Amino acid sequence: MKPVKRKKAPNKASRPDPPTLDSLKALLQSKKREETKLLENLVANVGALEKLLEDGSSHWGYEDPIYRFYHQSFKVYGLQQTTEEIVQKLQALAPHLRLNEWFLEIVKQGTGKEFSLADNANWLAVTRPILEAFFHARCFLEMACQYGRELKEPPDSLPSGWAAFLYLFNLR
Repeated sequence: MKPVKRKKAPNKASRPDPPTLDSLKALLQSKKREETKLLENLVANVGALEKLLEDGSSHWGYEDPIYRFYHQSFKVYGLQQTTEEIVQKLQALAPHLRLNEWFLEIVKQGTGKEFSLADNANWLAVTRPILEAFFHARCFLEMACQYGRELKEPPDSLPSGWAAFLYLFNLR
């Protein structure tokens, strides 16, 4: 019978100290301050954001590009400009905060593309990320407009849309 090898317990010295109650409180207070600043900037810019949402919800800014995707038209590539504009306006609400990594990856995969005839042979794989990036950006823009109109201060009980918007800025 072979002796059983036991795993060594990790060296306690190599483990980071658990956060203290004071450090957790400080982190929460910092996030609350950032959330308050974000909401103030959102309220101050809601008019421009609503105009952008109106454009991104219009026949030419929303309905037609979706049609162009299914029609397999290169005009779907125009959505990239709208997506980039939305991302720029959202980032401007808190330029010192980095946007959510998943969101940035979705935007990266759905922008910076130029049409090539070869794209027609692989239409879904090439163009679907363009729509996905637009949909995500537009969804966050909708939430920005809604909560920029509705909220006067950060709520204690978070509506799902506001919580998602906070995730965009890594505040959740």
